[in-house]
Order: sequence, then structure tokens, then C-alpha cells
Amino acid sequence: MAERRRSTLLLLVVEVLLLAWPAETAFAATYRARPRIHEVTGSVKRHGEEPVLRTRRLVPKNATETASPAAAQSAVTAATTTIPPPSCYLTSGLYLPYDSAIQALRVYHEIHGDLVIPRRFFVPLDAQAYPKEWRGLDLASTVYSMKWWIQHVKEQRDRVTELNELGFVWGRIQPEWNLIMESLVTYSLLYKDLLVPTNFIVPHGDNAWPKATWGIKLGRSVHRMRTRNDFLKGQKGASRRAQLDGLDFVWDLNEHVFRKFCRALETYGRIQRERGGNSNKMMDQPSRRRSKLPGNQKTLSIAGDFVVPATSGWPEELHGYRLGEKACAVRRMGLYIKDKPERRKILENLGFPFNTNAALGWFAVVHAAALYSQLHGRNLDVPFKYRIPAPTEDGYESNIEAWPWPEYLWGFPLGQRLKDIRVKGAYLHGDSAELRRSQLDALGFNWKPRRGRRPTKQVASTKQVTRTKRVTITNTTQVSVC
Repeated sequence: MAERRRSTLLLLVVEVLLLAWPAETAFAATYRARPRIHEVTGSVKRHGEEPVLRTRRLVPKNATETASPAAAQSAVTAATTTIPPPSCYLTSGLYLPYDSAIQALRVYHEIHGDLVIPRRFFVPLDAQAYPKEWRGLDLASTVYSMKWWIQHVKEQRDRVTELNELGFVWGRIQPEWNLIMESLVTYSLLYKDLLVPTNFIVPHGDNAWPKATWGIKLGRSVHRMRTRNDFLKGQKGASRRAQLDGLDFVWDLNEHVFRKFCRALETYGRIQRERGGNSNKMMDQPSRRRSKLPGNQKTLSIAGDFVVPATSGWPEELHGYRLGEKACAVRRMGLYIKDKPERRKILENLGFPFNTNAALGWFAVVHAAALYSQLHGRNLDVPFKYRIPAPTEDGYESNIEAWPWPEYLWGFPLGQRLKDIRVKGAYLHGDSAELRRSQLDALGFNWKPRRGRRPTKQVASTKQVTRTKRVTITNTTQVSVC
């Protein structure tokens, strides 16, 4: 059985070579007219595999194996009275008549409304509307190829006119690499980068894209160029790489996103220094916990919900970048730096905080608590939703110098932090737990607040307090921080 299969495949290979031979030799003509035992009935394309030829036997098996040579030859001749067209041996319909191809194109146009045929579109074997000889063949690769154009259309104006009336996309005759480059140029103009998602497909019917590129799976092609060097091998590989470099093609996506994160951190620190740490004005966002720490500390503390604003101080490519989320992911899950100590070193040099939840977190809590206690008569019974106000919120922006709250605390959720201490025991673990409890007791912290709604006038406005007297807090606000 295996030997017969090998011989059958060998015959098919010989047939393909002879049928594609440019000159009509006497041997080729004789071979074309010979009676055949097998024929190809179509092609089957499974997902992720190359098309496979499907064959059937024209002559019963016993007719050639059990009978005499003369009887076998007679049976073969009787069973093969007609010779199928040469296209039956191939997955391409290059050698089918032009009229048959036009009929197949008309059917496709009636079904889909245009002739933007997806690459490697095989006519279904059960598609009754298509001509029988086209079923199982690759229609797109056939008609959109220079060989088909040279053999059937070149120097025949009537056929060119007929194809134009059908909406034939002449741009698709060019090599696939040219179409991919055309798509990349358009993507770069529309999105300002070449970070093409893996599942991106050029939208069908979008006039912003060249019609010849509609339906191209650009994301998959870009991914394969990065991972498998598709289209980049052979003699043209170097020139094609140069073309991609001219478009600022991103070869290492992971390195690119890490460098973008570093640029955001650098810009964050630079703008702070240039504008004297005025975070509200710099970030142009509602007040949240800001990044400037007291003293000469260079460590950044970025709020988890911080998003780069669309202001002139930030590069346009970073507008809308969720720096806070990325910083949390780096700190908690090792994003960008897992198994890469050199990257961790780069972030440390930029002042990125890897351990902010312990000492720095408690410092902000006790500093804010001490200020609140001093402003409210040694009473540290803070409402749950209370946040440290900024001068703009209380209409005190004209005299920021007299504002008692340091800028890095503006927007700090003091009420939530103190509730976490009271309910969950936050910051009260380890060797410093008892010392921190005593610090809170000294500030008048209410460990068991009264239940129910608070009176609306219980917490005095910071603006009202600062009008009567300026509160001065030195260094650690008279409380040693541990």
C-alpha cells in the first residue's frame, strides 16, 4: 500500500513538471494524452496546514492488478475517455481558460460585493455557484499574480476593460511584501507608531487604507517578522530590514515598553524639579497623593491612579499613559524587571521606589495626622472620607506660602488610612508597632469612634484655621518617625 502511494505521488509530481514546461515537446504531448489511473478531485485545507491534494482512483483496483496487461490497458482506456484540464493537478487555476476565471470572479463579486479577495482564498468544494473546475483551487493567488496577468490579460484591452468593470484590484498583483509595507506606512500615519496588535486586520471598506490592503492580517505578519524573520530571509533580507528601520519599526516590543516607562519616570522627575515641586499645577489633575517628598529625598512616590496629562510639559507620545498603574505593576509583580537585574538598577537610579509601603507610607500617615491634630486641638477623630485639601480647593491659592499642609500630602486620604489602622491594624506590625501606637495616642487618636453620622461642623475648615494663625511644623512635626 505504501509503495503504491509513493508511486502515485511520484506520477503527480512528474505531471506537474511536464504541464508547467514552457515548450510543448513531443514527450510532453504524449504524456498529456496518456490514460491515467488516478485524478485529483480537489484540495483540502486544514487549519494551520498547507493544502493537501485529494485523489480518487479512476480504474477499479482489480482491473489493473489481476488482469493481463492487454486487458488492463483496455480497462484504463475505457475509463479515461476524457482528459481533465491541467488545473486539476494544481491548487492554482493558472492554466484554466480566461472565461472560466471571469465566471468565478463574477460569482465572488455577487456574493461579497467586491473583488478584494483574501489571500489564499480557496473556493469551497461544495460551492455550487462557482465553476466546477475552480472548486478547491486558490482563486486569489491565481488571479492576483503576474503570471496570470501575463498569460491572460497582457496586451488585451478588452479584458482589462472587463476586469475594471468588475472592480478588479490591480494593486494586489504586486508582491505580498509591498502590500505589507504599504499597510505599515498607513498604520504609522494613522496611529503614530508601529506597535501593531497581533490580532489587527486592515479594516475592510475603510477608505483611509489603500483598497489593495483591505483584509490583510497585518498584526500576524508583524508578529512573525519579529519572531520568525518572515519576509526577512535571503538576499532581500538586509534591504527589507533597512526599510523597516526607516519606519522606526519596533523589533523588541518588551524593550520598547520598558524604555517608554523610563521616559515617563524621567519626565515626571524633571517637571517636578523645573516647577519647584508644584504638583497640582504640574500634573493638571484633581488633587491626589502627590510625589514630592520632604527634604532632599530623590525617591518618587507616584499615585496609583496617576495618568500623564495632555500638557506641553509631557511628550505627546506619553499623553494618556497610565504611569501609576505601571508603577504599581513593577513594584508588585516585577513587570519589566523580572529576571533582569540590570533594568532594576536603571529604575533605582531614576529614583523609582520599590519599598514605599513601609517606612515612607507610615511617614506620610503620621505627618498628616500630626498636622491634623495640631489644627484641631489635639483631636485626631478624622472622618472616613477626609482627604488633605489643596489650596485651590479652599480658595487659598493666592497665598500658598501660608498653607499649612505640605504639597506632597495634598489629596492624601488620611481618613481611609486611619480607618485601616483602626480596623485592620495597618502599619502596626513588627518591632515598631508599640512605638507607633504611642505616637498616635500622643496625637489624640480615637481608637473607638462613636457610631452614627457625624455633626457637619465637627471638622473645622483648614481655611478658617489658617486665617487666625499660621501653624508651623518642624521636620518630623514633633513626633519621632520610625
